[in-house]
Amino acid sequence: MPPDGTLSDTDPILGCDQEPIHIPGSVQPHGHLLAFAGDDLRLMHASAAAEAVLGTGLAAAFGQPVSQLLAGMACEALRDGLGRLPAAGPMQFGRFRTAAGAAFQAIGHRSPDGHAVLELEAEAEGGEPGADATLEGLYPGVRDALARLGRAASVEQLATTSAAAVRQITGFDRVLVYRFEPNWDGIVVAEDGNGRLPSYLGLRFPASDIPAQARRLYEVNPQRLIADVDYVPVPIRSARPGPTLDLTFASLRSVSPVHLEYMRNMGTPASMSVSILRGDGRLWGLISCHHAVPRRVSFAARNACDLVAQMFAVRVAAREEMAQAEARAQLKGLEGRLIARMAAAGCLEGGLLAVPRDLLDLAGATGAAVLTEGGCTLAGRTPPEAAVRRIAAWLQERGVDEVLETHCLASLMPGADALVDTASGLLAVPVSRIHPSFVLWFRPEVISTVTWGGAPRQPDEPAPDRLHPRRSFAAWAETVRRCSVPWTAAEVAAARDLQSAILGIVLRAAEERAELTGRLERVNQELAAFSYSVSHDLRAPFRHIVGFAELLREREGEALSDRGRRYISTIAQAAENAGRLVDALLNFSQMGRTALVPIEFDPARLVAEVRQALEPEQDARRIDWRIAPMPAVWADPAMLRQVFQNLLSNAVKYTRGRDPAVIEVTCEAGEAAFTFHVRDNGTGFDMAYAHKLFGVFQRLHRTEEFEGVGIGLANVQRIVERHGGRVWAEGRLGEGAAFHFTLPRRGEPAAETT
Repeated sequence: MPPDGTLSDTDPILGCDQEPIHIPGSVQPHGHLLAFAGDDLRLMHASAAAEAVLGTGLAAAFGQPVSQLLAGMACEALRDGLGRLPAAGPMQFGRFRTAAGAAFQAIGHRSPDGHAVLELEAEAEGGEPGADATLEGLYPGVRDALARLGRAASVEQLATTSAAAVRQITGFDRVLVYRFEPNWDGIVVAEDGNGRLPSYLGLRFPASDIPAQARRLYEVNPQRLIADVDYVPVPIRSARPGPTLDLTFASLRSVSPVHLEYMRNMGTPASMSVSILRGDGRLWGLISCHHAVPRRVSFAARNACDLVAQMFAVRVAAREEMAQAEARAQLKGLEGRLIARMAAAGCLEGGLLAVPRDLLDLAGATGAAVLTEGGCTLAGRTPPEAAVRRIAAWLQERGVDEVLETHCLASLMPGADALVDTASGLLAVPVSRIHPSFVLWFRPEVISTVTWGGAPRQPDEPAPDRLHPRRSFAAWAETVRRCSVPWTAAEVAAARDLQSAILGIVLRAAEERAELTGRLERVNQELAAFSYSVSHDLRAPFRHIVGFAELLREREGEALSDRGRRYISTIAQAAENAGRLVDALLNFSQMGRTALVPIEFDPARLVAEVRQALEPEQDARRIDWRIAPMPAVWADPAMLRQVFQNLLSNAVKYTRGRDPAVIEVTCEAGEAAFTFHVRDNGTGFDMAYAHKLFGVFQRLHRTEEFEGVGIGLANVQRIVERHGGRVWAEGRLGEGAAFHFTLPRRGEPAAETT
């Protein structure tokens, strides 16, 4: 932008939010600007017309100390004031006259780039209020305004009172109180005027009317006056080439030509604004003043308006905080009941949805959903479960780990247009750091009408070839769809508190489970050691019983009766069965004590070896073995051999009486694991008892029908689970059985258990 503050045809085209409005390179003509640097305050920048107050040309003035340049203007007071300027904000030095007798208000500030800046605003001629008002003259009116603000009972009354007070102080034709929405659209919430300018009360203006960098400037410099929209900018000259002077805090700062065009389109030759700032310095809104003819307002009057804006902000903040505190207090009772039920229930969905109305009322929602690793539970009016799961997947994909709230889900999530009847609004709380678990609240679409101050530019309109403001401010109504009633700050805070409580309960439960798991592991280790010791110690006695029974039968058999020989056979057979049981127990206990030694190998070769070893058990029966090719797996081959040994031995055993017997072994390769299947056409089992199959000593058939000790399938389960897989079975009586187990693809085995 050139020094005169206008855009040329060769200037690069910038968006409104990129325009460098803090360094325009010029000032408004109703005053002069001088910028000094160094301890001796030597002149480095000056507005082009400042020769009128310096008494010499700028070329000669540059580099001279302030004591030589302004000798006729109470130089000592100015020099002292410029030497102790605050880091931010203006400082008024009072009234000064030049040698020629011209009167100015002297205002100083420290610029962001370190210059001591002196602004000399020419005093306006008397007439309307605010033109040449002094602090003493303004005080009674300001005191009355502050008293009326103290009596206002609502934000609307506060805004109306503030607009009337500022118009009384300044004499502007129209004063608006303009509040920013969360998306930075602005709404005129109060107005005071004399009828010379049209009313804007209740109108909404798009965020683009006041772009981001302008809002930032309003936060650091709360006052701005444009005395005459048709002013000719006065360029700032510099002692030497260098960066443009930063005018962030300057009262005389020239404004963007785009904004001046905006004012002309609006029909307001003069304007003034005062920022309304929250306690943390963020922008709440503006007090915006307009006049039908050019108008100047004294610095004292502007400060008085700033005081009114500050008092308004304090009162609004107090009322908003009080309203939020009351709302939070009402929700705290609901929150306490939900947490108590959840802690007692021991599960998330059971506690939160024991009384669904409480969960809905906590967020003022019409529907809610609780998604955990175990399932999805719905309450009230919600989208179908499949749609709720899609929303949860979308949240997971976005990496949402804090509370997410929106009153227009369709604008964020693809495909959410179809859910507006139940889920135009979404309040989502993630409740797990590991699993995709959420508590979701829903609100339906509420169709509303918004009246804009002129039609806002639509997102799909082509960008202009250069910066242009809006040209029309006529009321323009828009029907808003796909949006719900927005979530209040109290509701969002309640959801955030509930999230913290849930995470705390889940963490405590996890710690309790970890402690219990540790105790169980110690008990399991002790039991495994005990079973190993007992089974090992019992093997020898049973062998002795079998051995001595055989010796007795061989040496004394002729002297025994038939009954005696039968008794000896029964003793030997029982001892042999007991020995096999002890061996099985010893093998089972060793499964938890032996370390896994996984390697990559072909399981089909292992199956072939097991099949060959089982040939003596086939008793010359016809068995149709159907063994499919298998991919290489990563496992402990010795342990996997036992898995196939048990499964195939059972298949051979339980297909007796089938001619031919059919035994099938196959494997499917999945993305994360291999799934093995062992099927037969044998006696099968009733699925009602399937849960007993993999327990120790659990049998579904009588020993007289099929031999065995009931530990083989328990061994299968333990081996598969130690590899990180799972095992299950299916069967029908008289039609056969199928056993399935999985092995993860190559990686670390599951955690060792005993």
